[in-house]
Amino acid sequence: MAKLIALTLLGMGLALFRNHQSSYQTRLNALREVQPVELPNCNLVKGIETGSEDLEILPNGLAFISSGLKYPGIKSFNPNSPGKILLMDLNEEDPTVLELGITGSKFDVSSFNPHGISTFTDEDNAMYLLVVNHPDAKSTVELFKFQEEEKSLLHLKTIRHKLLPKYVYIAELLAHKIHVYEKHANWTLTPLKSLDFNTLVDNISVDPETGDLWVGCHPNGMKIFFYDSENPPASEVLRIQNILTEEPKVTQVYAENGTVLQGSTVASVYKGKLLIGTVFHKALYCEL
Repeated sequence: MAKLIALTLLGMGLALFRNHQSSYQTRLNALREVQPVELPNCNLVKGIETGSEDLEILPNGLAFISSGLKYPGIKSFNPNSPGKILLMDLNEEDPTVLELGITGSKFDVSSFNPHGISTFTDEDNAMYLLVVNHPDAKSTVELFKFQEEEKSLLHLKTIRHKLLPKYVYIAELLAHKIHVYEKHANWTLTPLKSLDFNTLVDNISVDPETGDLWVGCHPNGMKIFFYDSENPPASEVLRIQNILTEEPKVTQVYAENGTVLQGSTVASVYKGKLLIGTVFHKALYCEL
């Protein structure tokens, strides 16, 4: 009898594992392979070797890039070095990156682990950078002031709150969805629509001139979390036009199987130039 019970429990356990395995494979798009979609005028950005997880391009062509993210379950090519914020001027003929120095007596640069970034310019034209930071596996938001002449960031404040990790997801990575909300004056949100994709959608950038969405995507999420240098994660960039209409136009602008660019997370445009970032690898600069 005991043997029968043990065999029954084993069978139930295997069935449960198979069900969960199928669910994980679906959520991670584990079986998808990428058909390349090449862009003719692309070059890897010199000076980026440990990721460009998020980036934001200002109207004047300056691009801020977060690099060196270390996150549980994610590959890191330099796990012992702190992260950094890089600056790139897309107005240059052959743009390169510059690491921004960080000043501020209360900020611990050695534990800097930057993730998402966003910029804000006030009425006096002063520019601020807000950076999601994961020091010692925690979550904070760091507020910096960009000092353009010194090419540095002045740390102003660390924002901490027990509710800080309860995020509002616009791109729902494992559900392969992008949700669209209407924002009201009182900061409440009303859901308008959701779009489904055959890829894991990551960071979203909005073209300020056209309103188009540019999305860095992971065609196969399993390859991100179970890194294999012989079978690296692919990269994909989608452009979504007229997202508020009944029939938005979705274009696969770039796709690559990982031989050039591994694990794309973000894409942003400026005057016909495209910058593609990755979670832990390099960055790609293209003339569209």
